[in-house]
Amino acid sequence: QVQLVESGGGLVQAGGSLRLSCAASGLTLTCSRNAMGWFRQAPGKERETVVRLSRSGAITYVADSVKGRFIASRDNAKNLAYLQMNSLKHEDSAVYYCAAVAGPAPGSYVYWGQGTQVTVSS
Repeated sequence: QVQLVESGGGLVQAGGSLRLSCAASGLTLTCSRNAMGWFRQAPGKERETVVRLSRSGAITYVADSVKGRFIASRDNAKNLAYLQMNSLKHEDSAVYYCAAVAGPAPGSYVYWGQGTQVTVSS
């Protein structure tokens, strides 16, 4: 059974940093078939794509709102994915999700984590 678990969220002051992790079980994140992405959803807002990585691990999309501040990466040995978030702003507050394995619809993913809360105090 495939499971994605995010961690690393929390409360941080504006200007601070957090690193989110996405741990996968039953799935190899670095498998050449597995695209993945990071998403976020704030209360009352639609889910927003933060970063997308292709099956090869190349970053194919970064939201304008996080360019230059957020960096996505993967640890092949540990089967982990990371989202390094720097210079955090109040508007970055949201539940952050990782997702993996491209789904049948363009831009969709098969597996999703439960999310981790990021709160940035202004």
